[in-house]
Amino acid sequence: MRRLGLVERHDSHRCAARTLGGLRSLELGATPTSATRDGCGRPAWRGPGRPVLAWEDRRVSEPLPPVAPPDLDAAERMWAAYAAAHPEALVAGDEHVVEGFGDSAPLADALLDLVLHGPKRATAALSIEYAEEGQQLPRIGGHWIACDGAGAPRAILRTTELRLGGFDTVDAAFAWDEGEDDRSLESWRREHRRYWERTRAAAGSAFDPGDEIVFERFRVVWPPEHADGSPAQGS
Repeated sequence: MRRLGLVERHDSHRCAARTLGGLRSLELGATPTSATRDGCGRPAWRGPGRPVLAWEDRRVSEPLPPVAPPDLDAAERMWAAYAAAHPEALVAGDEHVVEGFGDSAPLADALLDLVLHGPKRATAALSIEYAEEGQQLPRIGGHWIACDGAGAPRAILRTTELRLGGFDTVDAAFAWDEGEDDRSLESWRREHRRYWERTRAAAGSAFDPGDEIVFERFRVVWPPEHADGSPAQGS
């Protein structure tokens, strides 16, 4: 689940910010405002041998700490390092967004950990979140700098596949690639429904299974120690 909110979009001419569900826009050098990009609030790691995280306990009544605004200066330093090492990756443009996962700091950290140290190579977001924030949908070949719950940039991801469809169109292969919970289609549907019911209610709306969803696959391209294909990734 990609968080549309607390996000920043950048290209060579503009920088933009988002929030849980969307994000954006400011001239470079200006102070970006926060926005959100819809993120999938998949509860992470409830599979065999994995701990049940605190927010998965529905009896917990205290609100979880929110995701912090992204550290844009640190994100741009990370982007500059990636661009210097891989100029060929920017041939089609250097547009990139700065955002995270989930709707709380603990969830953002757990999902990012699944990206950095686990099998997570896919995410999903509601199209309506982009529309509400006046944002464009991701594009194949586009980059995003993924931040943790404290707003620190931790990795650069490159979108490799996009598909639009309804809730019922998700298949077992996509659920597996999201890498959450026990990676089954059943758990994907259960936990994503819970997440979107929660986030849409927070937005004063309601989740409709017929809502269009952006199904996105990605690769980790930076930093080198976490990039797909690196020795650290077992390739």
